Amino acid sequence: MQLPRLFGETLKLKVPVIIVNFKTYSEATGARAVKLSKLIEKIADNEQINAAVAPQNIDLAKVAEAVNIPILAQHVDPIKPGSFTGSILPEAIKACGAAGSLINHSEKPMNLNQIKVAIERLRKLKLISVACAKDVENSIQIAKLRPDFIAIEPPALIGGGIAVSKAEPELVSGAVAKIHKINPKVKVLCGAGITTAEDVKAALRLGTVGVLLASGVVKAKDPARAMRDLCSGLKF
Repeated sequence: MQLPRLFGETLKLKVPVIIVNFKTYSEATGARAVKLSKLIEKIADNEQINAAVAPQNIDLAKVAEAVNIPILAQHVDPIKPGSFTGSILPEAIKACGAAGSLINHSEKPMNLNQIKVAIERLRKLKLISVACAKDVENSIQIAKLRPDFIAIEPPALIGGGIAVSKAEPELVSGAVAKIHKINPKVKVLCGAGITTAEDVKAALRLGTVGVLLASGVVKAKDPARAMRDLCSGLKF
C-alpha cells in the first residue's frame, strides 16, 4: 500500500510507463476525472506497473489529492509569473501537485522557441517535460532542447485506432535512434492509436520506454478491462 503524498510533493515518472491523457473528454471531466484516475491507479498497483494520468488543468488539484501516481498537466505556457491572463503558469501546475506537463501535443502545438522555454521553465522547477513530436525531424529538433521525454505521435494516427508502433514502426525506431544519438538521456514514448497490449509490446520492441494514449482507455466501453490489457503489454 502506497503512502499518501505529502502536501506539495510531486512524484517521479518511472519507466516503463503508461500515460493516459484525459484530453477534454466528458468521460474524464470533473468528478469523472477523479474516478478514472483512481481506477487507473488501482489497476497499475495491482498489476505492478507504472502509470500516470494527464487530466484537464482545471482538475489537476482534485486528481492530485485523490491518487498517488504521477499527474501531468496537458499543457503549460512558456511564461514566468506576470501579466498573462488565461495562460498556464508552470508554477501553478506544481502548486496543484503535478509532476510535470505535456508540451507541444498536436492539439496544442507550439513553435520550437516556445517548446524550448517551456522545457527550461519546467526543468528549473524540477518538473518533468513530456514533449510530443509529429515525426522524426521534429523529434530531432526537440531532442536538442533536452526534454525528459519525447512522445512520437503522428497527428494523422491520433485517435484512429491504428497504432503508430504498427503502422509506422520505422518512424518510431528511427526516431529513437536519432534522438539517442543527440541525447541518450531522453526517454522516448510511443503515442497515437495505442489501444491494445500488442500495441504496447510493439512500442517497447522499437526501443521506447512506454506509451502515451487517450481514447484507448478514456473512451473504452470498459476502461478497467482496457487498462488491464494495456498493462499486460508492459510485462512481456
